[in-house]
Amino acid sequence: MIRIEVAGEPVPQGRPRFSGRGGFVRSYDPPKSKEYKKHVKEEVQQQYHGKPLEGQLLVELSVYRPIQKSISKKERDMRLLGFHRPIVKGDIDNYFKAVTDACTGLLWVDDAQIVSTKTNKYYSENPHVEMLVIPYEFE
Repeated sequence: MIRIEVAGEPVPQGRPRFSGRGGFVRSYDPPKSKEYKKHVKEEVQQQYHGKPLEGQLLVELSVYRPIQKSISKKERDMRLLGFHRPIVKGDIDNYFKAVTDACTGLLWVDDAQIVSTKTNKYYSENPHVEMLVIPYEFE
């Protein structure tokens, strides 16, 4: 099992942007997504020094978003205790995509190897992402 923690506020994968030159259309990541993926790669390189995993993988992702400042103390406590969880943008699948895309070639050969996932969003005073990567083995 591999555990990776990515410090800082999580950024969901943005919609791809397109540009055309000379009759060709090119797609690219929005700048905010591109910077976040770069940050994730740096964190993974600092925390994992093995070869990229092969075979089937289970990935569990916990996304800890910051708490808005303009809420009551009671609501803040409810969020910190996990009774009220984020239902605002970004979408949970876009957080997953941003993190897993950045790990391709570092933690695994290809993100197509991920055969099972579990993703949760929480609030925290310390925004970050925690990821567990578990080889999926059958007995």
